[in-house]
Amino acid sequence: MGELLSILQLGDPVLRQKASFVENINDEHIQKLIDHLVATVAKANGVGIAAPQVAQSCRLFIVASRPNPRYPNAPEMEPTAMINPKIIAHSTEIVKGWEGCLCVPGIRGFVPRYQEIEVEYIDRNGKAQKQKLTDFVARIFQHEYDHLDGVVFLDRLESTLDIITEQEYQKQVINNT
Repeated sequence: MGELLSILQLGDPVLRQKASFVENINDEHIQKLIDHLVATVAKANGVGIAAPQVAQSCRLFIVASRPNPRYPNAPEMEPTAMINPKIIAHSTEIVKGWEGCLCVPGIRGFVPRYQEIEVEYIDRNGKAQKQKLTDFVARIFQHEYDHLDGVVFLDRLESTLDIITEQEYQKQVINNT
């Protein structure tokens, strides 16, 4: 089990940097970082976390969708490390959905994202993977992918009217589903 890492907050300059490619996936630091990210995202009730969010500016994130208090309707999946990920194709359909971020506590935004994406990444064992992702898992991937380029979900909003507090999100969205 990995140790819990501190999550940076919006305003920390690392969150606005373009992350470096991971050169050696088998490096002990990278393998430990994956374990620490998995533990950290679970403890924080997140569904994904990128290395820059814990002050590690490298192109690595975890997609870990599962129902939790922040995302009660999230689909269940095994936490997956995605190293040097790329979006290689996407649908023309864009849908808006509610997103939060561990680096922006207390705020949710109604963010437009591609409905379906095709991605490539290297898994933690160094094996190349190619997948089609849809709906919520595609949203998680795109959100975490943005972190690798110094982009946060607030940058993607079409209007400041698409922002609500976490408390209102829980009241309006979660309790009305």
